[in-house]
Amino acid sequence: MGKFEIKKDKSGQFRFNLKASNGQVILGSEAYTTKAACDNGISSVRTNSQEDGRYERNTAKDGSPYFNLKASNGQVIGKSEMYSSSASMENGIASVKKNAPEATIEDNS
Repeated sequence: MGKFEIKKDKSGQFRFNLKASNGQVILGSEAYTTKAACDNGISSVRTNSQEDGRYERNTAKDGSPYFNLKASNGQVIGKSEMYSSSASMENGIASVKKNAPEATIEDNS
């Protein structure tokens, strides 16, 4: 089972990573000013991760595929790593869909 890890960054803001059961980061958040906002971001990932239309598939300048997970208001709530192929990116999306709903939360802030 996957897990959300909450951390505080150097500037004192909160971020989370969604990790697959193998420990690999499959989605990272933006910075939140409060832990409550970070918790809301995790809830939003749980909800929005199940709708394929919430995934924005992109290509970086170097040609690497990646995706953003967006909330219903269009705001980005998580970003993936860079992948070596579109197929790998689709596997990453499938992993978020599988892991996010039941992922535990580990607070390291």
